[in-house]
Amino acid sequence: MQTTIKTLMLAIATMSAGMASADTIIDNVRGYTLDRDGNLQQFHGLFFNDAGKVIGIAKEGQPVPKTPKARYIDGQGKTLLPGMIDAHGHVLSLGASQMQLSLRATVNLADAQKAIAEYTHRYPLNQWIMGGEWNQANWKLGRFPTAQEIDAVVQDRPVWLSRVDGHAGWANSKALQLAGITENTPDPVGGKIEKDAQGKPTGILVDAAMRLIDKVVPPASNVEQRAALDLALLELAKLGVTSVHDAGVSESADKLFREYADQGKLTTRVYGMVRGTDGFFDKISQQGPLLTYGRDFYSLRAVKLFADGALGSRGAALMAPYSDAPHTHGLLFKTTDEMYAMIEKAASKGYQVNVHAIGDAGNRQILDGFARLPASSANLRHRIEHAQVVALDDIPRFKQLSILPSMQPTHATSDMNMAEDRVGAERIKGAYAWRSFLQQGSRIACGSDFPIESPNPFWGVHAAVTRQDMTGKPAQGWYANQAMTVQEALRCFTLDAAYAAHQENALGTLEAGKWADFILIDQDMLNMPATDIYRIKVLQTWVAGKQVYQSGK
Repeated sequence: MQTTIKTLMLAIATMSAGMASADTIIDNVRGYTLDRDGNLQQFHGLFFNDAGKVIGIAKEGQPVPKTPKARYIDGQGKTLLPGMIDAHGHVLSLGASQMQLSLRATVNLADAQKAIAEYTHRYPLNQWIMGGEWNQANWKLGRFPTAQEIDAVVQDRPVWLSRVDGHAGWANSKALQLAGITENTPDPVGGKIEKDAQGKPTGILVDAAMRLIDKVVPPASNVEQRAALDLALLELAKLGVTSVHDAGVSESADKLFREYADQGKLTTRVYGMVRGTDGFFDKISQQGPLLTYGRDFYSLRAVKLFADGALGSRGAALMAPYSDAPHTHGLLFKTTDEMYAMIEKAASKGYQVNVHAIGDAGNRQILDGFARLPASSANLRHRIEHAQVVALDDIPRFKQLSILPSMQPTHATSDMNMAEDRVGAERIKGAYAWRSFLQQGSRIACGSDFPIESPNPFWGVHAAVTRQDMTGKPAQGWYANQAMTVQEALRCFTLDAAYAAHQENALGTLEAGKWADFILIDQDMLNMPATDIYRIKVLQTWVAGKQVYQSGK
């Protein structure tokens, strides 16, 4: 009994001392945060100092401090959550996509052609017509579109449009000509040039073949990159994303992120992954991983590799043929030994290795590669990005090898119109299998893969919990046995996303000593119909104790 009383008195004294140093106090909120052990904590008040660090929270029955010089803010009963963390996105691509042609909303090929023609007319000075986000499955086309179908509306300028998953591109004849792609051009390793019955390129390039056109597209200027970053940061703040793991940082992007961090212009934290293990990696790795920079606003301590392509374009590597295309297994980008050499090169220099793997063959190759690393390498918290279609007997290996599954809930609801067609009724049991991973104790880092999907984290939570699209289909959820609870989804977008970046001691929860990254939203996410979670709007976004977004209401 005496021990209990002493412990309680010490806790009260500690809390009182912390409250006294609070510079900003937000009260009258419905606050929710997890603690470092994943337990849900509810509170009505949050207080933090001018350094941007959390001092503490006031739970039910506990008063907020009465500090004369503190700034008091009335939360007006709104819901307060930790800032959302997107564990897989592409920051500059998000901004660039807002300056390019989007075919995401097109409902058929004719609609897409009209959009291409209108965009081309609207921007007569653009040397190239760039953009994408098309999905032939949504068009009910039953095939890929062709170069001739762009030529019908644009012939005089090159057009290059990426598929919604970013793993296939659609070019017109002018773009094919500038890239020198003819019937005699061989498929590159890890890629495919789609050709017709006469052997002529159709205009569709898959995975590594996309680089044949990418290399002749004029690179973005420094001004364009800055504009893209500014647009991306505005969008992320508006959606309550206070930190993002950027899956593929180039040398120019690294310089830009550091500059923005130095100038206090990063309003979303960036955890960077160097793309590949040559070129820029050889240069930057001489200094070792950048663990933190600019008050934890930037770090560069991971590497992004690719095992295979995407399911929609049938580039994901499968162990058995595609169920709807028995002539192909998809594409492994590297041999087993080549892939292991890349993994080992990065890991031996102290970098976390994060590998894109979508098909079951791609996932197995990467698991086999990680299994060859020294046991001590597990401390680097290596990840498989997407872990989308995994053989059932490979799922336990993630836990055994301490590999983190980095998964994107909206991929399931976007892919459900074609995924089972691609892999069949048996393999789909190991696809988008969040519950299977959670039950074995794996920590899932949730993200969106923006701009392929929307960066709106509440769309991700909605997909994770309901396994439905926003029209409520299918009624019972798509393989609903793999759904998460709301609290699990919150954890995947906060605490466990932070853990996947070695940042759980600084981010992910609103605990004393961590950064005051939080959001105010218009609905109580933990006490509302799950089917409406995607409707949540962010009212305010705060990063390091500073407000970076206020809704227009």
